[in-house]
Amino acid sequence: MAETLGGFEKLLLLAVLRLDDGAYGAAIVQELEDRTRRDVSQGAVYVTLRRLAARGLLTSRSGEPTPERGGRPRRYYSVPTAGRTALREARDEWNALLDGIEGLLEAEL
Repeated sequence: MAETLGGFEKLLLLAVLRLDDGAYGAAIVQELEDRTRRDVSQGAVYVTLRRLAARGLLTSRSGEPTPERGGRPRRYYSVPTAGRTALREARDEWNALLDGIEGLLEAEL
């Protein structure tokens, strides 16, 4: 097992994968809010981005300066092999736990 991911880390990595070349801070927040249907703290996203990058599960690059940002460039993120491996392992764990209990999730208690 390469890396253990927390719940929010998994969601963030998946959002970055979905956004592909358009994965920058505000777009990641919007993707998470749209897909999870809950409010997402911009601060939590940036802290998690930095933490994942420090662990080698995320990479970033600086984009071109934009007038709407006062000439500052956006930082774009991508998921390298290590991050994709961690996501695959998390998916496989989840699927192993779900195996055989689908009906139980639908059962009324």
